[in-house]
Amino acid sequence: MKTQSNTRRGGFSLIELVIVVVIIGIIAAIAIPRLSRATAGASDSALSGDTAVLRNAIDLYSAEHGGAFPAVGTFDTQMTQYTDASGGVSATKDTTHIYGPYLRKVPALKVGTNKGLATVLDGSSGTPGTATGGWFYNASTGDIKANLADTEKDAAAKSYNTY
Repeated sequence: MKTQSNTRRGGFSLIELVIVVVIIGIIAAIAIPRLSRATAGASDSALSGDTAVLRNAIDLYSAEHGGAFPAVGTFDTQMTQYTDASGGVSATKDTTHIYGPYLRKVPALKVGTNKGLATVLDGSSGTPGTATGGWFYNASTGDIKANLADTEKDAAAKSYNTY
């Protein structure tokens, strides 16, 4: 009599492999668009956060300087160094330069055509997005916003310069 052995080859069949590949493809088709939308949303949130930080720093500067706002030409140094009551700056704190610093550095713009720029432009006249720079700042009102044209909008069709 012949004896049969119950040896079976290990591994997956072709059908099983095809099913696994199809399932992975379906998962990727669902996940990849969601991830790309999430990165755009993160940039929008970063812009909103940076704008709020800048506005809070400007408000604190104004409160400590008798209602005066930082000047456009010296905005970076007035916000990142120590200041005296008149807005004069010093890299070190001393008996007269007792205020600040309000920021470690001016944040770079996170979205739009001026992405990566941290320069502050005079926003007392003109239109945002017409000059190269990160932020559009009005020193007489303390208002600061992204220096982007009205046509540059987020996924919800809100202009970045209205954040």
